Amino acid sequence: MKKRTLGLSVFAVLALFIGACAAPAVVEAEPLVVEELAPAVEESIPEESVVESEPEAMDEAVQPAVELPDWFSRDLTNVTNGETFRIVDFQGKVVLVETLATWCSNCLRQQNEVLSLMGQIGDRDDFVSLGIDIDTNGQADQLADYVSKNGFFWLYTVADSDLVDDIGALYGPQYLNPPSTPMLIIDKQGNTHQLPFGVKSAADLLSALQPFLDA
Repeated sequence: MKKRTLGLSVFAVLALFIGACAAPAVVEAEPLVVEELAPAVEESIPEESVVESEPEAMDEAVQPAVELPDWFSRDLTNVTNGETFRIVDFQGKVVLVETLATWCSNCLRQQNEVLSLMGQIGDRDDFVSLGIDIDTNGQADQLADYVSKNGFFWLYTVADSDLVDDIGALYGPQYLNPPSTPMLIIDKQGNTHQLPFGVKSAADLLSALQPFLDA
């Protein structure tokens, strides 16, 4: 009886021992769970957020430039001294432009108002006045005599047929009609601003110019 009891006890101990040895099988499955989660963590990193921010920074850096008319780059001749100049040479300055003809009485009246304006403005480095003779029959020496006779001292030039066509196409046919005393302002950035037709007083001209001179 004692031998049988001892045998059963030994068997029970062996059974417990074997059962304990089999337990790690459950633990070995845990690393599989960790390996499956690792890729999910890597995919959650917002890599695209860095790429998307670059175009926005580039857009902010782009500054649109003013598109200047072709005639701004044309070589023009100052009739009083024969020197060549271009409108683009005056970027950063305000330019007052009148299209005229030496035979036009309204033009003479308007130029006298400009003469009065020049006295009010004084000698400024940021202002230029320009008279353009658009009469294709006009001559540089005739315009020079006209300027000298009337005491005008700012820039004057004679337009060729191409310049006349450009001005008419850009600003309208009335800019080719001197008696309507067409004038425009070119601001410091190169934008053009057309003034009302008809003779304009020096006070009216100064009022129109002042915002651009102060800019």
